[in-house]
Amino acid sequence: MGKIIAIASQKGGVGKTTTAMNLAASLAVLEFKTLIIDADPQANTTSGLGHNPKSIEASIYECMVDGVDIQSIILPTNLEHLSLVPSHIDLVGAEVEMINIDNREEKMKEVISSVKDQYDFIIIDCSPSLGLITINALTAANSVIIPVQCEYFALEGLGKLLNTIKIIQTRLNPDLGIEGILLTMYDVRLRLSNQVVEEVRTHFKNMVFETIIPRNIRLSESPSFGLPVVSFDADGKGTIAYLNLAGEIVQRNGLQNSKN
Repeated sequence: MGKIIAIASQKGGVGKTTTAMNLAASLAVLEFKTLIIDADPQANTTSGLGHNPKSIEASIYECMVDGVDIQSIILPTNLEHLSLVPSHIDLVGAEVEMINIDNREEKMKEVISSVKDQYDFIIIDCSPSLGLITINALTAANSVIIPVQCEYFALEGLGKLLNTIKIIQTRLNPDLGIEGILLTMYDVRLRLSNQVVEEVRTHFKNMVFETIIPRNIRLSESPSFGLPVVSFDADGKGTIAYLNLAGEIVQRNGLQNSKN
């Protein structure tokens, strides 16, 4: 059975989609069969992995609202072990359309259930909000990764997200765990970055990943080429960081890199 990990933050611009896309790609490079689900109406993961959202015939939206079989919409990527469930701007309307549906918080869990045994990891890129689609993702997930940027107001909103996670644990998904807090956009030259790292590690201790994602131009450029950074800049700092993060997650879950 695949482990389902949601990447969630109610703040935009913290490296959430960058993390979802490049963590999934790194796990695939380590030869773990990985599915990434783009659950963000902006569809940046979809375009960042080489597919035009405007040309998508069916997306996670149709699966959740119309009951389309998820197996029928899974798309390939440039990596052998990485597949994509795409998103579309129509997902914005899903929250309204699902308002009167029974068990509406569990629609994504139902959708994923038919394919979860086919993958080692399923990564869900959530939208930067705490709306119904994100609640669906957290209800479907085994754990959540929370990106926190190494900038001013880094902890802003983190408490609200953690409270949301507690509510979901109580009411919808008692098995939901926190995979870890991930520090992103780190600039070694800035005193503020180092202060944020120290503050987050002091507050959250072992919940924080050892790996820190640097601010890196290649990470920003690669989506415009429809590629994860591991395929765009194989030896770059961003690539190495996400491969290290993938390794940490594999180790935390007691798995073995299939290349060994």
